[in-house]
Amino acid sequence: MDLRQMEYLVALADEQQFTRAAAACRVSQSGLSAAIRGLEDELGTPLFTRTTRRVEPTDAGLALLPYARAMLAQSAAARDAVVHATRQLSGELRVGAEQCLGVVDVPSLLERFRRRYPLVDIHFSQCGSHDLVEQVRDGRLDVAFVATNEHLTGMMHTELGRWPVVLLCPPDHRLAASARVDWADLREQDFIDFEESWGMRSLNDAACAANGVTRRVRCTVNDVHTLLDLVQRGLGVALVPQHVASKPQAAGLVAVPLPPSATPNWVVSTVTGSPAATSAPLLLEILDAELRRREPDSLTA
Repeated sequence: MDLRQMEYLVALADEQQFTRAAAACRVSQSGLSAAIRGLEDELGTPLFTRTTRRVEPTDAGLALLPYARAMLAQSAAARDAVVHATRQLSGELRVGAEQCLGVVDVPSLLERFRRRYPLVDIHFSQCGSHDLVEQVRDGRLDVAFVATNEHLTGMMHTELGRWPVVLLCPPDHRLAASARVDWADLREQDFIDFEESWGMRSLNDAACAANGVTRRVRCTVNDVHTLLDLVQRGLGVALVPQHVASKPQAAGLVAVPLPPSATPNWVVSTVTGSPAATSAPLLLEILDAELRRREPDSLTA
C-alpha cells in the first residue's frame, strides 16, 4: 500500500463515482481504476461494490478508510513539520474564496499553511467571485480563489480546474427523467440562483441569454446549501457545477446534463495581486505541490 492508493481510496469513497474521483485527484479514470484494482489484489478482497450508478465501499473498504485518512494526514503533517523547521516567516496573508469550489479545499489549504508558517497572521473572507476579484485588484486581498473568467484582464491568474454545468431538479420534476435536456426545455421554468456577485450567476445569465432562455429567478441565495434546500422543497430548478450536485446535501435531487456544445464550463482559478504579500506565493506553492502530486504521469500503481 502507498499514499497514492490511499488518496484514490478516500476520493472514491467520498465521491462514489470513478469519474468524479478521478477529476478530484487529477488523474485519468483508467489510472485511478487500475490503482484501486491493484490495492484490492494486494489485500485479496474487494474494497468497493460497483454499479452503473454508484460505487460504495465494502465492509473491508470501510475498515480501511480511517487508516487511509490517517496516513494522508500524517504524511501532510510530516512535510509541514520539515518546512516549519527550516523556514520562519511572519507578517500577514489576506485570502478570499467563493464557497464550495470543489477543485480546491481552501480551509484545508489554510490549515496546512498555518502549520508551516505559524507566525503569519491569516485573514480569510468568503464572498462572491466578482467581489473577490475587485478586492484583489484594489489591494484588499493577496490571493483569491474564484469561479469566474470575467474581469481578470491584467491580473495574474491560474486555472485550477473546471466542471460541466448541469440542471438540478427534484425527482418528481418533469425533466428529471430526461437523459439530457436542451436549453429550450428550460423556458418557463422557475429558477433558484446565486446573487449577482457570484461567478455562477453571471455564467448562468450569459448561457441562458445565448441560448434564448428568458429566466424567472424566483429565489436568490448567497449559500450553496440554501440553494440545495430550496430545490429539494420544489421551489425551482438550478444550474450548478457538477460537483455541487454530488454533495451529500444534494442526495435525492437529480442532475441532468445539458448540451456540451452550448453549455460553458464552470472554471476555478487563483487570482493574485501585484504586489502581493511575501507569503502569498508560499500558499500557492503548497497548493501546487498537492496538485502536481496528483498528476497522471506520476501514477505508480
